[in-house]
Amino acid sequence: MNAPKSALLTEDNMSLFVDYYQLTMGQADFDVRNDAVITATYYVRSIPQGQYLIAAGLEQVIHYILNLHFTDATLDWLAQRGDLRPDYLTSLKNFHFDGSIFAVPEGTPVFPNEPIINVTGHSRDVQLLETYLLCVMNFQTLIATKASRIVQSARGRPVFDFGARRAHGRDAGILSARASFIGGVSGTSLVLAGHYFDIPYVGTMAHKFISERLTELDAFRDYAKAFPNNTTLLIDTYDTIQGARNACIVAKEMEARGAQLRAVRLDSGDIITLSKDVRRILDAEGLDYVQIIASHELDEFQINTMLESGAPLDSFGVGTRLATGANFNSLTDEGGASALSGVYKLVESNSRPVGKQSLDEPSKATIPGKKQIYRVTDAAGNYVKDCVTLWDESVSEGQSLLIPIIQNGKLVYNFPSLHEIQAQTAAKLQRLRDCHKSLREATPYNVELCLPGVLKTDHY
Repeated sequence: MNAPKSALLTEDNMSLFVDYYQLTMGQADFDVRNDAVITATYYVRSIPQGQYLIAAGLEQVIHYILNLHFTDATLDWLAQRGDLRPDYLTSLKNFHFDGSIFAVPEGTPVFPNEPIINVTGHSRDVQLLETYLLCVMNFQTLIATKASRIVQSARGRPVFDFGARRAHGRDAGILSARASFIGGVSGTSLVLAGHYFDIPYVGTMAHKFISERLTELDAFRDYAKAFPNNTTLLIDTYDTIQGARNACIVAKEMEARGAQLRAVRLDSGDIITLSKDVRRILDAEGLDYVQIIASHELDEFQINTMLESGAPLDSFGVGTRLATGANFNSLTDEGGASALSGVYKLVESNSRPVGKQSLDEPSKATIPGKKQIYRVTDAAGNYVKDCVTLWDESVSEGQSLLIPIIQNGKLVYNFPSLHEIQAQTAAKLQRLRDCHKSLREATPYNVELCLPGVLKTDHY
């Protein structure tokens, strides 16, 4: 009988997290002794929502690159497939990335067609990194950006990630929690993310806890006794208004014991109307300190509408549309697939700029040459424009964004903690003008392509 498999990626099998053509091209390059030193650039062609992105995922990409190795078992398995020859497979046994990587730090606002990561090294090595790099960067950047938009819409009220159960797989569940934290959420419901990434983890109760007891009031009392210092009651299992009244009863009982009810949670119905009714019920009992938390199919558009309508909500739990990076307007049902169009393209080979023309689809053409971004600010430190230049081109203004991460195969960058990244993200977003962050008709940020043969200014 075959035992069930976890399917989790490990350091011993992650070398196979490649698309097959990366190995077949490696075999062909090996046969002709192609040992060119190339640069491949990760960038995003277009933004699915809004006018900015929050770069995220670099730490996992660098971990992969520094720990990538082919075990004997992996090479034996590949040899049994028959297409890849022993001489090439033997060369993989000693794989070690000895190139250099420059990247923008995680949490940096970036824009279409700007280089986010430059990978320079031997051609066969650089191409092996494509699939993992794209998988991690596209997903985490998508989620960090979505989280940023949701947090902005909450106008200073805490937002919590409730999305693990709706994420597209287990790795996505924990990485969406990480990226969401970078984007500004205050915590997550996923305990593993708390353990692994030191993200504050939170939780209330499920409808199951209530429905398995004889009455809702019994359930509320049981929970309040178990967590006297951190009680949030879910009040919509049966009738939200009666649930609010029952919460008031328990709150008064808690006060008599020297404790306080922290919050009630709304997870269904017309949350705008219900939150106003619940607030009146709580306040009438002198429970103005009890907060109201909203959840259920929320996103930046729903939250913005609720607050514009005067809903007295204190925080939000956001799940499906955060963890999946839903690229649609939930008010108009307009949008596309939940994916980011990041690509990893060759731009230089043996110091010679190279690119892709794509005459049949010009939008897929690439601009040759390794590049750098210079961010220009005003006297107050606010972002004014970006200048994308060739790598060695000198500029008179702006701060370079791509910094050394790996040089000659050695890690030279001290990764900040996730909490530090979150703080840096918030600080950088403060420097991006509000007109670029608006949910409605956001203004494109000015990116200048300061490159020979390219229009001086392109707006994205």
